[in-house]
Amino acid sequence: MSGVRTAGTTALLGTVLTGVGLTALYTLLISSADAITKMFAASYAAPQLFALSGGIVALLALVANRTGRTPRGMATRCPKVMALRSVATVLGSIAFFYAFRLLPFAEVFLFIAIIPLITALLSGPVLGEAVRPQAWGALMLGLVGLLCLVPGGIYTLGLGHAVALAAVLLGTVSMMASRYIGTRDDNLLAQVFYPNLSLAVVMACALPFVWTPMALGDLGWACVYAGVLFGARWVIVAAFRALPAYVVTPLMNLQFLWMVIIGAVVFGELPGAVVYLGAALVIAAGAWLIYD
Repeated sequence: MSGVRTAGTTALLGTVLTGVGLTALYTLLISSADAITKMFAASYAAPQLFALSGGIVALLALVANRTGRTPRGMATRCPKVMALRSVATVLGSIAFFYAFRLLPFAEVFLFIAIIPLITALLSGPVLGEAVRPQAWGALMLGLVGLLCLVPGGIYTLGLGHAVALAAVLLGTVSMMASRYIGTRDDNLLAQVFYPNLSLAVVMACALPFVWTPMALGDLGWACVYAGVLFGARWVIVAAFRALPAYVVTPLMNLQFLWMVIIGAVVFGELPGAVVYLGAALVIAAGAWLIYD
């Protein structure tokens, strides 16, 4: 019996480490994609980036499926939830695009860090994943960190913050749907394909009304964005299959570190000391959840 328990513990540890590693990789990839989004937001409307990138990501998903050892097509066992994930992805992408236009790069992290709190509230009724008391304690620590990230109080919040909040709510719906599908269907590429195909189709419909001629270099960045985003979305779907949603989402707060570095190097934005304090508390909350 002890041998069975040891093997089970080793397997569980391996799953946890895999989930943690995948989530950490996701934070690096998605921060890089966000930086490209912010660059585009200064000169172009959202459809110019998302019509192209959504189509490329969907195409890459098809290619990856065709070249796999056991091609499965893009069938899904959860079509209704996949449709919900696709709608939330389209609307959330647009909201994040304009949040990056209106807010400093690292400040958007304030709202990204709210995702674990919303996820914890929904994990029980939606996913049937009971959140342990220790996890709630970690989430409350994360809330204290969020308060540090708004030193001026709620009166300093503006339109950009409202748009970012809407983006986070939509992003949470998309991630919860991903976790729901991932526990019932192991076809990861379908979760990459359908949301991005939806994004490409919707943005292509709007493209004629907002088109601005693009420089060759900007077109190249759009293609890089698509490749990075494809990798990020594939990785995060795999992470949600390995770990509960309320554990994965706090780990995503590691994104703050990348956002600070990229914000300083690329955009010349340096957050104040209180922002670092708040981020440290939020990241500590994520580490607590991993331990639990």
